[in-house]
Amino acid sequence: MTERLAPPAQRPWLCLWGGAAASLLSVGGRFDVPLAAWVAPLLLLRFLRHTRPLVALPAVFAVTVASAAVWMAELAVPITWLTLLGDVAFGVAYGLPYVVDRLLGPRAGTPGRVLLFPAAAMSVEFLLGTYGPFGTAYGMRAASQHANTALLQITALTGPYVIAFAIGAGATVGNLVWERGPHRPAPRWAAAYATALALIVVGGQLRTMSTDDTGADTVKVAGINPSQAAIDAETAVHGASRLAVTDPRRVDRADVRRAMRPLLDDLFRQTARAAAAGARIVVWSENAARVADEDHRAYLRQASAAADAHNVYLLVADLTYLPEAPHGRDETHLFGPDGTKLWDYEKARPIPGLEIYTPGDGHVPVVDTPYGRLANVICYDADFPAGNHIDADIVLVPGGDWPEMGRTHTAMAGLRAIENGYALVRQDFNGQSSAYDATGRLLSTQDTTTDPGVWYADVPIHGSRTPYSRTGDIVSWGVLAGTVATAVVLARRTRRRPAPPSGSASSARASAVGPGR
Repeated sequence: MTERLAPPAQRPWLCLWGGAAASLLSVGGRFDVPLAAWVAPLLLLRFLRHTRPLVALPAVFAVTVASAAVWMAELAVPITWLTLLGDVAFGVAYGLPYVVDRLLGPRAGTPGRVLLFPAAAMSVEFLLGTYGPFGTAYGMRAASQHANTALLQITALTGPYVIAFAIGAGATVGNLVWERGPHRPAPRWAAAYATALALIVVGGQLRTMSTDDTGADTVKVAGINPSQAAIDAETAVHGASRLAVTDPRRVDRADVRRAMRPLLDDLFRQTARAAAAGARIVVWSENAARVADEDHRAYLRQASAAADAHNVYLLVADLTYLPEAPHGRDETHLFGPDGTKLWDYEKARPIPGLEIYTPGDGHVPVVDTPYGRLANVICYDADFPAGNHIDADIVLVPGGDWPEMGRTHTAMAGLRAIENGYALVRQDFNGQSSAYDATGRLLSTQDTTTDPGVWYADVPIHGSRTPYSRTGDIVSWGVLAGTVATAVVLARRTRRRPAPPSGSASSARASAVGPGR
């Protein structure tokens, strides 16, 4: 009997252009279309598998590099040598799963053809999110799906990188069906994938329903930003905007001291207003206070007195200017209702190329209160999932952004709440402040680019640790180990038996369906 050959791809270059367009709409930026993240790899794989590698791979790399560039443009990421290098590195890294699929996939059999690409995509995402200098700020597929909280509940079990596997598997199963139609084993794989995805979504929906916080014990949290009047006064002293004077090496310390008093008066005045409105926890945005080192103790005494006077837990955040290198500290301090200082915390992940501060030790402080266990990280710290396995009920995240970045960056931070089972409050300067419960449900939000006033959220005080928060990235490590081992075996097999020449009937058969039946 004549073996049925998979039909050649129809107009593969249309798949490339369609995949490229979808890729540019799923970069984790302001204009994402969640469905595009699922469509992009489906079409790019279709193009890749039906085009010669010397043509297909450079084209796909061009798409992945362009996607990183679009992300930078959408979010107005400051252009430095490091961010440009990061653009190219991102493009190359996120193109590697396509290399694995094209060069090793034809030797993997049908199961390998389906699973190798999503496993490689998950592994790349995990390595960059854990060890890359930019964490999950770019490239994490879960960020493109942040509105689909039912789907994202699976991250409480496995971690956020599994979403890359789910999307990648959709692309490979889709291509199998596209190539084989109703012929075996495509229907079996399609049914298995659809069933698994349905279980994930339905299970996630049940989790959100079972943890509905309606009627639960909550605490009123207030977020504080410097008022526009205080910012204008500070700008008049420095002769530059607040964002332009974050580099402590380029700021006149005498100007810092002149601008400090009206700024602190404004922040403590707003703190008193929040307490009078019923807030029991008050959190300032990142670098809300700007303080010279010699004035730092007096500033902390004032914060202690304010917490005591207003009977609140007060998390103040400051940029302290130092006379010598590293010239600045990005830090927070929590004071209890009796004025006791409960912790000092320094930002563990200064932004590479933009912040010159010495990193903190990464130890996340946690303290028991009548409103649950409180904890704190700062802004960019929340872009590293491995550093956010915190045994807490409420995590406070002072942030500082720019308008193009703020909404997206806050939504990214909200994923940590789902993964670890705590409520998260991100008070963001010049961006978007939001509070999330442990299932990622949005509790309250404020656009701080247009409304810098006091912001409030009623936040549940009881969290629940998740399997992911307890076991960490054990699933991702397992997938990475399996991917590497499989790739090594397939590479050795390929060296022993070279693939048929491109364009031959046997090549088309191997490219389309693999040798496994």
